[in-house]
Amino acid sequence: MAAKGAKLGARVRLLRRQEGLSQVQMAERLEVSPSYLNLIEANKRPLTAPLLLRLASAFQLDLRSLAPEENLRLSEDLMEAFGDPLFEAQDLPAAEVRDLAQNSPSLAGAVFRLYQAYRAARQGLDSLSERFSDGQGFDPDATRLPSEMVNDFLQRAWNHFPALEEAAERLDRKALERDWMLQSLVRACEGRGLKVRVRGGRDMLGQLRRFDPESRTIVLSELLPERSRCFQVAHQWALLEERPLLEELTNDPLLPTPGARALARVALANYFAGAVLMPYEPFLKAARSERYDVEFLSSRFQASFEQICHRLTTLRRPGQEGIPFHFLRIDIAGNISKSFSASGIRIARYSGCCPRWNVHAAFLTPGMVRTQLSEMPDGRKYFCIARTLQKDTGGYRGAHAMQAVGLGCEMVHARDLVYADGLRLDQAPIPIGVTCRLCDRTDCEQRAFPPLQHPLKINENLRRTSFYARIGEGEAL
Repeated sequence: MAAKGAKLGARVRLLRRQEGLSQVQMAERLEVSPSYLNLIEANKRPLTAPLLLRLASAFQLDLRSLAPEENLRLSEDLMEAFGDPLFEAQDLPAAEVRDLAQNSPSLAGAVFRLYQAYRAARQGLDSLSERFSDGQGFDPDATRLPSEMVNDFLQRAWNHFPALEEAAERLDRKALERDWMLQSLVRACEGRGLKVRVRGGRDMLGQLRRFDPESRTIVLSELLPERSRCFQVAHQWALLEERPLLEELTNDPLLPTPGARALARVALANYFAGAVLMPYEPFLKAARSERYDVEFLSSRFQASFEQICHRLTTLRRPGQEGIPFHFLRIDIAGNISKSFSASGIRIARYSGCCPRWNVHAAFLTPGMVRTQLSEMPDGRKYFCIARTLQKDTGGYRGAHAMQAVGLGCEMVHARDLVYADGLRLDQAPIPIGVTCRLCDRTDCEQRAFPPLQHPLKINENLRRTSFYARIGEGEAL
């Protein structure tokens, strides 16, 4: 819901015009005077919470469409889209983009979807060229990645699903014993006619979990430690016993393809498994009392570092919220494979994040937690931690993929985290950005591309530490 006192005059005016109403007619339906409605539309009076609810009731309006967070995310999406070299010759002030998202969200959304279609078509042509050169066919249905659709779906829900929390709590109350989690999960499965078996790593042929519907058997690899076996059994339970709920949640316009819905079901089954291993209230209480010490929480709840970080982002229950965190996972090439932001920080949608983020530097010190005080171009300051993860899928000859995860919050919450102990939070933060194209810091020595806001100008007779630094006085071309 939009915040109390939100100024949404342009949105109200647009709604009135779409309904074909005069100010007098709309004022009557909202039970206010025409003069007061006029002040609201001119942003001289706020749209208060009671009036907002009346507006939603009178016009069957989804309040999420008025959320300032949604408008901010849409404007940021547009700015990243306009960072494409396609728009390099255009002068697109950020203020105008924000105005478009605020005042005409439907139009702004249409522009962004058009850009997404353009990207999909361009990627399709690239794929077509590559496949023709290899003598292969071309799939004309190649469009947006399902992972992008699922990220949007999770972000809109603020990565919090009350129905899944309730389902996990029901299972916990009926069947689970905290000290014997795996055994009690296996007994719960047996009570539903399911069998759980462990097989040798070589017999699993690279699989960690599989389900045989004919024998109703969940087969786990011996390579999984006990805590991972718990997670995988709970995940499979969700896919089987909570299937109707998963189907209901993923029947969403943001998930238009079968692939996107299937991937979303996997993500929600993971969410359920996390809620089973880390029940909401005990986990929130422990997180607060241990000051969000991820390693400590990992030991207490028998979950991995990444699972703890991910669970911390889901604590959005009204009246029982945890710290609003952002989370991302990258590989050594900088590809973002998972991301979510409740802290307000912008995480790149179409490219790798800023190389100054400490999640990249984590690869320099494997297994160690790195901290960072940072500041975005808009002046917002963040406190972040990052650490590498190593996923082993076999013995000596098995793959040992390394990734890094980053977890962060606004600086105002830093003292609530154990990782801030001993740090001077008043020291100068590291200047970071979203991507090079959206960052205005032209003097950054790690800049890889010129910023969207300034055309590229080159002085051939001058070399500075940053190739894309703005030319100043006395440095004329």
